[in-house]
Amino acid sequence: MQIQIPTQVEHIIKILNRDGYEAYAVGGCVRDTLLGRSPEDWDITTSAKPEQVKALFHRTIDTGIQHGTVTVMMGGVGYEVTTYRIDGEYEDGRHPKQVEFTSNLLEDLKRRDFTINAMAYSHETGIVDAFGGMEDLKNRIIRCVGDPVERFTEDALRILRAIRFSAQLDFQVEQETWNAIGMIGPNLRKVSRERVQMELTKLLCSGHPERISQVYETGVSPYVSAEFAALPWKEAEIPVSLSPIKYVRWAGFLRCGRDAQKAVQILKDLKLDNDTIGRVKTLVAWSGKELEPEPAQVRRAMSRMEPEVWDALMDLNGYSLEIRKLTDQIRRSGDCLDLKHLAVKGQDLIAAGVKPGKMLGEILNRMLDEVLEHPEKNKKELLLKEFEGLWLS
Repeated sequence: MQIQIPTQVEHIIKILNRDGYEAYAVGGCVRDTLLGRSPEDWDITTSAKPEQVKALFHRTIDTGIQHGTVTVMMGGVGYEVTTYRIDGEYEDGRHPKQVEFTSNLLEDLKRRDFTINAMAYSHETGIVDAFGGMEDLKNRIIRCVGDPVERFTEDALRILRAIRFSAQLDFQVEQETWNAIGMIGPNLRKVSRERVQMELTKLLCSGHPERISQVYETGVSPYVSAEFAALPWKEAEIPVSLSPIKYVRWAGFLRCGRDAQKAVQILKDLKLDNDTIGRVKTLVAWSGKELEPEPAQVRRAMSRMEPEVWDALMDLNGYSLEIRKLTDQIRRSGDCLDLKHLAVKGQDLIAAGVKPGKMLGEILNRMLDEVLEHPEKNKKELLLKEFEGLWLS
């Protein structure tokens, strides 16, 4: 079987072959191509040692040279080229203490996590599939290479990767692999929260976000965080129609807890960025709130969040067509929804005799409240006249 690979990847493989080295496209790029998906990255594995790879190409970067990886720059794009290797002992449940380079492709492939990720390809050799990856692709199965207990013991992040691939590819986790997840689950404590979060985010942003339930069903949720484990996950509803943006999908899941502060704590535990946390907090706090299709109500709600967050909330809460039409009308009319667009600024109030401080902010907010109710009043002279009694009394 011949598969299509990028010209640059083919060129790198040919250069390595020309100097007597084996080289193949390997891993996820082979899997995705066989599935008819567009690979995000193309990785290459080779019998050449890192220094030999560097000698063959004009521009390289030592991205992980201690583990045999050199990035070859080709056409402005970086391609990771990694020497065949055998991993040593995994002392921390995440990374091998040392690696040993080998000239045997199969030794390299058998250290990989899942059969569907342990295939290699070159035009010269075709597909190298020593562990039944093609069959598992056909049967839509996630199966560890060799003993799943060993694979998960080596790297506990593979536990979440198995569930994430199940969600992304709509595959089932094979039973022995599933059993090993529950057995080795406590080792997930050894994995950085950032890496745990990345896997969960990819899962939630997949075509099957509901499969986050497997994190609970396998018994590994307590090793994510205590607050995460305590969520009423069986009540979670994450419509696939929700935008696959991380703050939207996280909010879609965390709203099952009905507590914005707990949602914030979970995301802080997982080291998410503050922007995402803030947006999720808003969406969870507003989740389930009913709203009448009345212009002032809609303007007030819109004023409490960024435009894209409001759009996400309309989807999350399933707001009516009338509310969506009002939203479009408010935006077309350019109605003021925040202090930035209020006709009166702080300096205008100071010029009118208001001293800088708490009162100034209170007056601006009262003006904004009036304008949200009556957008036609967003005129400087009119607002100053209407509210001057607040500082002249």
